[in-house]
Amino acid sequence: MIDYQILFTFSAAVAVLAISPGPDNIYVGLQSVQYGFKKAFMVILGLMSGCLIHTSFLAFGFSVVLKEYPSLFIGIKTAGALYLFYLAVSLLRSGAPQTLSSTAVAEKPGASLYLQGLLMNLLNPKVSLFFLSFFPGFLFLPGTETYLQFYASGLVFILVSTLVFSGIAVMASTLFRNLDRHSVFLNYLHWAQILLFATIGVFLLLP
Repeated sequence: MIDYQILFTFSAAVAVLAISPGPDNIYVGLQSVQYGFKKAFMVILGLMSGCLIHTSFLAFGFSVVLKEYPSLFIGIKTAGALYLFYLAVSLLRSGAPQTLSSTAVAEKPGASLYLQGLLMNLLNPKVSLFFLSFFPGFLFLPGTETYLQFYASGLVFILVSTLVFSGIAVMASTLFRNLDRHSVFLNYLHWAQILLFATIGVFLLLP
């Protein structure tokens, strides 16, 4: 039996979290401006695949292991931060694009963007700990096995976040469509991505 009041409250809370300015939705918006909605959606799929894996960690107890073994937690955080710093340096070395032509867009494979979104999410163990603290307060399937309740919460989280992130991607690509050939705008876009990667990397290294 579904507790619809808890389900609605949980969905609303997830929507607020997803739409609040944060590294993931900002990154999705930047990718949508640079590569268009379809390729930004590949980033979203990568991020949400990471959320599904974090949900599995929670369902089968790995999140508790992360909490109990700080050295493992720190190791994953450090790997995630190094990956993000690598992305920032790679962008810095490549230089800002001069145009967002169809040729330039085609050169960025969707699979690469998917993998980037997946690794950004998966190498952030704070997501698992967030799920560990957030999901138990909104279990809307009373009487069901706990791991199934966690999966149900994870799927709602993924569905709501996908809808919100997709809306952000559509808005970003629409609002900035006419600016994609202005070198100053492209330079700002380029540095915004570098700073975003570097900032998330520093955030991961914080206690």
